[in-house]
Amino acid sequence: MSTTRLAMEAIKAAKSALRKEIASIISELSPAEKKRQSAAVFQQLTRLPEYENSRRISLYLSTDDEIDTVKILEDIFERGKEVFVPRYPGGAMSMVRLRDMEDYESLPLTKWNIKQPAKGDVREDALETGGLDLVILPGVAFTRSGHRLGHGMGYYDKFLWKCFETQAKKPHLVAIAFNEQIREAIPTNEKDIILDLIITEKK
Repeated sequence: MSTTRLAMEAIKAAKSALRKEIASIISELSPAEKKRQSAAVFQQLTRLPEYENSRRISLYLSTDDEIDTVKILEDIFERGKEVFVPRYPGGAMSMVRLRDMEDYESLPLTKWNIKQPAKGDVREDALETGGLDLVILPGVAFTRSGHRLGHGMGYYDKFLWKCFETQAKKPHLVAIAFNEQIREAIPTNEKDIILDLIITEKK
């Protein structure tokens, strides 16, 4: 096995180990603590100029083990902005338009227990109608310098590279996370995209 292949395998193993470690830590957080941190992150995010000035925003629809995004979704609609949420048809991710909170409530759940527009549901695709101003990302672990460890499927990295190729102006990339997801360093490779900002209750 070549040195390069060995290095790639080592990075892959390190990422897998860190995912398991973070999952274990997050599982120990109480619902009250998750709610407290989510509220603090909401306040931090919605005060950002990048958020206030963005008209077209991509937002993930959270699970119980992520910063809750429902209040963010409500705020986006209240401010009259446009919101696009992930859909994963055929192994690739696209961002499609969500109309309002009633639309959100009616979304079906995937096998991962994530709300997502149905595959056959015809919706506006963000990259086909003007792109995005801001992408709010989930993840497993982050560094303050903008490195992100995802869940291992590469959906966001592939989508963002396509986004960069499609749009004349790069969107702001902001992740939101629990304090416990921040690390001094995480294993990365050349395909990993550096984010502009990581928001926790402490920043």
